[in-house]
Amino acid sequence: MKLNVAYPANGTQKCLEIDDDHKLRPFYDKRMATELPVDFLGDEWKGYVAKITGGNDKQGFPMKQGILTNGRVRLLLSKGSCYNPRRKGTRKRKSVRGCIVDSNLSVLNLVLVRKGEGDIPGLTDVALPRRLGPKRASKIRKLFNLNKEDDVRQYVVRKPLPEKNGKKARTKAPKIQRLTTPIRLQRKRRHRALKQRRIAIRKQLETDYAKLISIRRKQARDERRRSRSRSLRESKSTPQA
Repeated sequence: MKLNVAYPANGTQKCLEIDDDHKLRPFYDKRMATELPVDFLGDEWKGYVAKITGGNDKQGFPMKQGILTNGRVRLLLSKGSCYNPRRKGTRKRKSVRGCIVDSNLSVLNLVLVRKGEGDIPGLTDVALPRRLGPKRASKIRKLFNLNKEDDVRQYVVRKPLPEKNGKKARTKAPKIQRLTTPIRLQRKRRHRALKQRRIAIRKQLETDYAKLISIRRKQARDERRRSRSRSLRESKSTPQA
């Protein structure tokens, strides 16, 4: 079985090939999201704690959280883990493996949640920087601990480009999203003014409609009153036999 071990703190991962079944036995019958010490993998793993995040069996079917079995089942899946639909709302019946680890897995995914005493070559002794920095204005503020008064554009992570034919070195930066600009504030004020104008027009129309309804009802009452008085006069004027 292969163990795909990731260390998010340094952005590294390492794949280990383990053929000794005695070393893999502590993983068996454990569920996804279980944290366990991995001292049994060797002396260099002393003090390390890993969390099981998933895996694939020998036919390539992935493990799915919440399926309490160590076998394979067919489920009607919607958008989420183990299924990425191409159209919105699509559901599909697919084969997935349960969330319990057994010997039929070919790859088991682990994430280190606690570092041990020593370093593991290629995993904890090196750090890979992120290739791209944040693009959203609020995330740039969070990364550099900025205030609302600070200019976010001065803190964009720029990516250096390779030089070409001895030309001046160039850098590339992302376009900042959700940046508050004067044009954005002007557009916001315009939308708010249009909304207030629509509200005022609607209230005026409601007032005019209420006046019209009251006039129509008054006219109807007057008409009923006139017709009633007319019928009374006619009944009095007709001689009784």
